[in-house]
Parts: sequence; structure tokens; C-alpha cells
Amino acid sequence: MTPRQKPRRRTTLALMLTGLLVLTVTAFAGYRLMNARSYQIFGTLVDRVDTDDKVVALTFDDGPTSRTPEVQRLLNEAGIRATFYLNGTDLRANPEHGRLIADAGHELGNHTDTHRRMVFVSADTVRDEIERTDEAIRATGYTGPITVRPPYGKKLLRLPHYLAEHDRTTVMWDVEPDSAATADTAGIVAATLAQTRPGSIILMHVMFPSRQASLDAVPDVVAGLTAEGYRFVTVSELLES
Repeated sequence: MTPRQKPRRRTTLALMLTGLLVLTVTAFAGYRLMNARSYQIFGTLVDRVDTDDKVVALTFDDGPTSRTPEVQRLLNEAGIRATFYLNGTDLRANPEHGRLIADAGHELGNHTDTHRRMVFVSADTVRDEIERTDEAIRATGYTGPITVRPPYGKKLLRLPHYLAEHDRTTVMWDVEPDSAATADTAGIVAATLAQTRPGSIILMHVMFPSRQASLDAVPDVVAGLTAEGYRFVTVSELLES
């Protein structure tokens, strides 16, 4: 290697390392943005409402499924309304369960049509996932506002951009007591009571048999928070507060 070739090699190596560093930083930033609960580039995102009033929103993701009547029974016995983030595919497969939720006065939210990760998808896919679910929600007879919750809480650019263009709100959460599928009922209740604050949005998963512990926790979660002076409202009511 000649003396003239050595600086060129060092320059090439430096450029390669710089490019690798830029790619790494970009990937890390994208990952953080994709998973952020309290921030997105476009539009409105809410994970908790800043209020001193002891109001909270209890929300359920996925479905509806054959477990819907049991969930509704527990909420009816507790005398509260909740917000259900539902999938269009499941709504079309179980229209009677969607109508049950709507007829009981609960709020229906959009959890996309197929529950796919809304990250590296096309603009057409985003539109189709959201609008097909909106149609399925309206088919239940529900006439209220429809907010959107991304599956797995993951969003990057196209979903927030679409929602911003249509003046739609992205709803995340600040309390997720059953994030581990192995969480037991007592642990779910304890975590909820410990983490809930005025204006909290609580996320629970109760629609599948693997989530029996979460379903069993609902009465004690409601009773415990009620005893602490909390009042349960829908997500839209919480946003208005």
C-alpha cells in the first residue's frame, strides 16, 4: 500500500463508521418513537388526562368474543361504563356481541381491522384498517365518538398522519396491570390500585380464555378504586374533563 492510499483507506473507514452510527441512532430513535406511550409526531395522543378530579377510564382491548356477555355482566353489576377497543374482523364475526356492548351504553373504540402492527405499512393499509373498523363499529348501532388505539401500542408515521388528517385522537394508557400474560388476579388488582392516578387510562385484556386472571380482577379493581373515591367514565368523557 502506497503512502497516498493509506489516508484514502482511513477516510473510507471513517465514512463507513459514521454511516453505521447514523443508521444505529436512527433505528433507536424510530424504535423509541414507535413504542412511545405519550408522544407521536402527528396529531393528538393521550395516555392520561391531567386533572385533579378522581376520574378514570377503564378500557378493554380486542374482540369482541364469546366472553363479551360475561364482561358486560361484571360491568353492569358494578354500575360502570367502560371503553372497548375492538377489531373490525371480530366485530363482523360476532355482531351480536358488538351490539351488546353498544346497547349497554359503553363506548366503542377502533383497534384496527386485523390487529396488525401499524408501523411499516402503506397509507392504503392504514386507511383500510381504520375505515373498515369504523364501519363495523357503526353497524352495531353505536353513534358516539370513535377514538383509535394502535395494536400493541405501536405507531410510527403513517397511522398518526392519517389520524391527524381526519382529526382523530390516538388513545394510549398509563396503567396496564396485566401486561404480563402470567400475571395473577391479586397482582393485577394490586398493580392497578398502586399505579392509578386522577385522569388515568387503565388498559386490561379480558376477551380470551388465557386472560381469565384479568377478567377475575375486574370486580376488585372497580371496588378498590371506588373505595378510594374514583369515578369511572368513558375515554371520551375523560377527554372532555
